[in-house]
Amino acid sequence: MASSSSNSYNSPCAACKFLRRKCMPGCIFAPYFPPEEPHKFANVHKIFGASNVTKLLNELLPHQREDAVNSLAYEAEARVRDPVYGCVGAISYLQRQVHRLQKELDAANADLAHYGLSTSAAVDLVFQPQPLPPQQPPTLNPGYRLSGASPGMTQLPRGTGGSYGTFLPWNNSHDHQQGGNM
Repeated sequence: MASSSSNSYNSPCAACKFLRRKCMPGCIFAPYFPPEEPHKFANVHKIFGASNVTKLLNELLPHQREDAVNSLAYEAEARVRDPVYGCVGAISYLQRQVHRLQKELDAANADLAHYGLSTSAAVDLVFQPQPLPPQQPPTLNPGYRLSGASPGMTQLPRGTGGSYGTFLPWNNSHDHQQGGNM
């Protein structure tokens, strides 16, 4: 996270550059929208508006702002890709994938039992997903990575840019690097 409004080349932050204004010292956007990530602010601005984001960031304590910006960036990218469902569409996709994989696992365990292997002798691979409380929307921690995530789901460590430290099931940009396909 940058501590000033510009880097060593006096380049304005992505927000000020997008808004075509001078990036002043103490710019509220500068620590969270570096010049190397113009698409991050463009998406957030398109969905939420710069004025609303400014108000939100000013109302938060400084240590809460990075998580808020990461959440806004994730939701904005999801809304740009899926204007109707946004993040909920991505979560539903992942839940369907877990459900499908659970069925495959159950079928494989049934086949093992059919061929004479007792379930106690076979490796117990049963996964029991915990249901989410019905009144709380699911939250995704930007520092969280699904173990065994498919190659199409990527997550970058915080501060490395790219996909804002989040995973998205439709982000296939790393498939070629990982050798997988979705």
